[in-house]
Amino acid sequence: MTDDLAARIRADLRAVADPDRAPGQQAYMKSPMPFLGVRVPDARLVAKRAAKGTDAATLRAASLELWDAAGHREERYAALALLALPPLRGDLALVPLVEHMVRTGRWWDFTDELAHRLAELHDARPAATAVLVRAWAHDDDLWIRRIAILSQLGRGIRLDPDLLADTIEPNLADPEFFLRKAIGWALREYGRVAPEWVRRYVDEHALSPLSRREALKHL
Repeated sequence: MTDDLAARIRADLRAVADPDRAPGQQAYMKSPMPFLGVRVPDARLVAKRAAKGTDAATLRAASLELWDAAGHREERYAALALLALPPLRGDLALVPLVEHMVRTGRWWDFTDELAHRLAELHDARPAATAVLVRAWAHDDDLWIRRIAILSQLGRGIRLDPDLLADTIEPNLADPEFFLRKAIGWALREYGRVAPEWVRRYVDEHALSPLSRREALKHL
């Protein structure tokens, strides 16, 4: 079933591809892996349609198969889309897959999409997920640290501000652009529901100019 699902998704991606689009996509994403020429929403739709009625174990296995065997970036986008389907939401069994994909994907498009899976885990398994992202905030891999910082995106009033601070603070002094951008983005999003908390945090911590500018953009 895993091989059948992965093969069906690969075929369906090629059926909707526009090869003329592919070079521009690859250039924009600075990707060493080529593109087929499928828009990201279409890649997600292909995966969703092909996987209708599939059980959680098969979804996980097919996602890993698509990811590891990918010859085109859209196959990895489809792999990510499988992880977003209802049977897997809030499933702690996703953690090894998420970690594997972040460590091997090593770019913002993959990492930022996978952050939504952690946000779902925060809702479903808050204690275990908090332990995980606090550890990841100190990891040697900058992309693992980025996903830890962004792991509460979209949670709104459900966001745990102490946990947010604990993922940001180990990374405040890091000069890496993608970490500084993540810090500002996470604070900006929380500022939509807790502006005073964000203003106070920015005032009390030595944020980079980029992080500070992003955090205060809408305040």
